[in-house]
Amino acid sequence: MATSQRNTTSAASSAPAAYGEASIRVLKGLEPVKQRPGMYTRTDNPLHIIQEVIDNAADEALAGFGKRIDLVQHADGSVSISDDGRGIPFGLHPEEGVPVVEIVFTRLHAGGKFDKGSGGAYSFSGGLHGVGVSVTNALALRLEVTVWREGQVAHLVFAGGDVISPVTVRKSEARAGDRKQGTTVRVWPDPKYFESADLPRAELVHLLRSKAVLMPGVTVTLKNEKSDETQTWNYSGGLRDYLMQSLNADPLIPLFEGEQYATKAETENFAEGEGAGWCVAFTEDGAPMRESYVNLIPTVAGGTHESGLKDGLFGAVKGFIEMHSLLPKGVKLMPDDVFSRASFVLSAKVLDPQFQGQTKERLNSRDALRLVSAFVKPTLELWLNHHVEHGKKLAELVIKQAQTRQRASQKVEKRKGSGVAVLPGKLTDCESRDLLHNELFLVEGDSAGGSAKMGRNKETQAILPLRGKVLNSWEVERDRLFANNEIHDISVAIGVDPHGKNDSPDLSGLRYGKICILSDADVDGSHIQVLLLTLFFRHFPKLIEAGHVFVARPPLFRIDAPARGKKPAAKIYALDEGEQVAALDKLRKEGARENSWSISRFKGLGEMSAEQLWDTTLNPDTRRLMPIAYGEFDALQTEDAINKLMGRNEAASRRELMELRGDTVEVDI
Repeated sequence: MATSQRNTTSAASSAPAAYGEASIRVLKGLEPVKQRPGMYTRTDNPLHIIQEVIDNAADEALAGFGKRIDLVQHADGSVSISDDGRGIPFGLHPEEGVPVVEIVFTRLHAGGKFDKGSGGAYSFSGGLHGVGVSVTNALALRLEVTVWREGQVAHLVFAGGDVISPVTVRKSEARAGDRKQGTTVRVWPDPKYFESADLPRAELVHLLRSKAVLMPGVTVTLKNEKSDETQTWNYSGGLRDYLMQSLNADPLIPLFEGEQYATKAETENFAEGEGAGWCVAFTEDGAPMRESYVNLIPTVAGGTHESGLKDGLFGAVKGFIEMHSLLPKGVKLMPDDVFSRASFVLSAKVLDPQFQGQTKERLNSRDALRLVSAFVKPTLELWLNHHVEHGKKLAELVIKQAQTRQRASQKVEKRKGSGVAVLPGKLTDCESRDLLHNELFLVEGDSAGGSAKMGRNKETQAILPLRGKVLNSWEVERDRLFANNEIHDISVAIGVDPHGKNDSPDLSGLRYGKICILSDADVDGSHIQVLLLTLFFRHFPKLIEAGHVFVARPPLFRIDAPARGKKPAAKIYALDEGEQVAALDKLRKEGARENSWSISRFKGLGEMSAEQLWDTTLNPDTRRLMPIAYGEFDALQTEDAINKLMGRNEAASRRELMELRGDTVEVDI
């Protein structure tokens, strides 16, 4: 009897808990950050949460209210950042009834950078994701803030994101060492949230030095109490000095530098003050040095502003070569022929920057491409026409790059020519045979395939339309794969045979550097993505390991925006509902009347015109293309996860997964 009772108890304990109203937990305040810190910041080390504080100090200097940024690494592991800006307001917020400085450090979506109008505190700042120093506070054991402002000094202390010492205010006194204005934030990062509690010295130095470079006249210091070492940066030469110090080879021609920002007369196309400063060096050898920034935020993964620089450089150099008839017969120039030998520092100013992810490592703002290109191209055209000999030297380098690229692609073509496989009839191939540039889009449906064929770049982009849903190939034996026409066509088109994870397949026949899954932005499209990813993981794993597989992300919504002041009517695309809300907020700030816009939801790619599909999904400079990799999971963990989802005999596992995790899934109905 006792044994039976024990078994019953054991069974009850292993059963999932009841799912009811009390099962739903609402995360408040800074709890979401503590629960999932990786969604808000880098967790390999605390540098990014320290950078959030540095960026606030830099934004004060960018707005013209500060001339110093001082960082101290204390002996106890804490870090303090001081500036001489206006100081964070510490009076009560008119709506919240809480000291403003407390709100800034405890609310995820609060700050002085959301109001971009003429009365806003900041015209340009590093992004509007709305997390910032509140994330720093959430992931800190302790955080102290001291503010000097309007003849007073305010001080408050947090622990784990909570206030433990409320705001105290006293009169500023010269004899107490008080300064006129500014903010000091001292942070003790909580080691439990990071793989390493140490700040990477080289990255920290690079970050601080770049702030000094991008803000001539601002002094930046770094002091380490343990080593008693102090470094100071103050650049008067700006981008030119910085690039020359960082180059790995002598420049072929004098550096091309410029700086241009939109004036009131140009606000029809861009907001007043938007623009860029740049310095470019062309070298014949050595690894290129490339750095880009948006409103002083380092964009290590590049983005649309770098694409604008690339577009402007290519347009100007190509025009110079054509004007002087320098291009040999049979040579076709591509943007990378110009860009591959370019080192640069680019600093863009964008009114309302949209970044990819909370760490702001890549700029996604579509207008930034047009913005930077519009200023760079005419400036370089003018420079080349005034320095013809330098222009001809640059033309020789670019033509040499193009010839080398074409010879390499011809060698690959000869090696492939001995094969006997006949390419699928429905494949619309690209003209180039350059593996580095070629892309294959696996497109859902013939209708979308037709738009993709018309909208693509015929030189480098191939289209393979897929009819219906691809076979679930998780448990299909390799020798039975080609019985399915779609899988047969995919394998022949990419030029690689199916293989296992422990095989060493011949990848020399690979015909495309990028294999991109392109399906609708709805539930059915997601299902097709899963089926194709299952195929690649199970039967083409080496393509994933080598970084050749991608998922394209088309938009779900189109917003037809009305004319706003001097801004003409425009079509705005949003990837999801979050981007749609952000786009509507921006329209309101620009003066659009409520509901004066119309919103359309794409039912599928087939509804898009060729031009729309190019602008949103195919254009390498403005599209969202997500690389597929194992990430933090190894191959075995990934295999176990896919087996639960795709295995025929895994219904019980899927049911358990849905019962345990079903409440965390957003359902698109």
